[in-house]
Amino acid sequence: MDYSKLSDYDYHLPTELIAQTPLEQRDESRMLVLNRADGKREHSSFNRLPDYLQEGDLLVLNNTKVIPARLTGRIEGKDTSAEILLLHKQSNGHWVAMVKPGKKLKPGVKVFLGLGVEATVEDYGREGLREISFKASKPVEEIIHCLGSVPLPPYIETELKNPDQYQTIYAEVDGSAAAPTAGFHFTEEVFAALAEKGVQTAFITLHIGPGTFQPVKAEDIREHIMHFEYYSIENKTAAMVNMARQEGKRVIAVGTTVCRVLETASNSKGRLKGSEEGWTGLYIYPGYEFRAVDAMITNFHLPRSTLLMLVSALAGYDNILAAYREAVEKKYRFFSFGDCMLIL
Repeated sequence: MDYSKLSDYDYHLPTELIAQTPLEQRDESRMLVLNRADGKREHSSFNRLPDYLQEGDLLVLNNTKVIPARLTGRIEGKDTSAEILLLHKQSNGHWVAMVKPGKKLKPGVKVFLGLGVEATVEDYGREGLREISFKASKPVEEIIHCLGSVPLPPYIETELKNPDQYQTIYAEVDGSAAAPTAGFHFTEEVFAALAEKGVQTAFITLHIGPGTFQPVKAEDIREHIMHFEYYSIENKTAAMVNMARQEGKRVIAVGTTVCRVLETASNSKGRLKGSEEGWTGLYIYPGYEFRAVDAMITNFHLPRSTLLMLVSALAGYDNILAAYREAVEKKYRFFSFGDCMLIL
């Protein structure tokens, strides 16, 4: 079977299993370990991650940092509210953004955001995006910390006690509209235990846009088009990935974002050419042949999502759906603040 129907990626999820808040101790999350070769499953906890890895394995993580990218204001001359969700800063100083209401935010329209800050829609962008300029006394990167809010996923209805709860502990590079949630489980103690085991770690950056989480609407999933997201890879990371490949060690992606970056940037032998940056719209679903990624740490994803399709491509459709059914039966916590899966 080719599993190309959208309905293939449905599964029953009781709403009470959608995690609304993170655990107090991040590494105590549950971890379903799935062997993609034979489909065998084991139930464990994330703080036991080093037990499942080997000396020389390479964990690659996404060090993007979520910014308070959601801005709200009023459209000039109208009593109409507007929302601007910043995605990426361009070389000309303008920002690529998602906007609401799209029909009213045409080129030339101004939005007043407060504190004397004015945003102007300069042009249309691809896939319904807009190019936005700002008139303000300070750089946008400073303004958003006064005017913006962290854009939590729509299924999280509980207000966070601390915005840092929606960051990984290794978040470093500002620019994301959503967090790489597979990294939420890591603590300093886990990193120390991994280092003692001889497991290596490296970092890439991919600034996540909300397009990653937009529902697939095409009944034939092959017709879906992914939003593009900005990524960068440093020479050090490329060298570590290539050395792992050369030595026959496993490259383990921490999250779907890392997986997409490594697969985008690698050649047919799974090797990277070195430092690079660019945009990826890579769409991975069953039938895709992986070049750079051998294993993955990932959270449990929404039904009918491109993320569920990606993990189905890596672990096998039947293996993933069986694992999800079992996770529901055992009341795992789902989505961003939920438990995780280790696919080996």
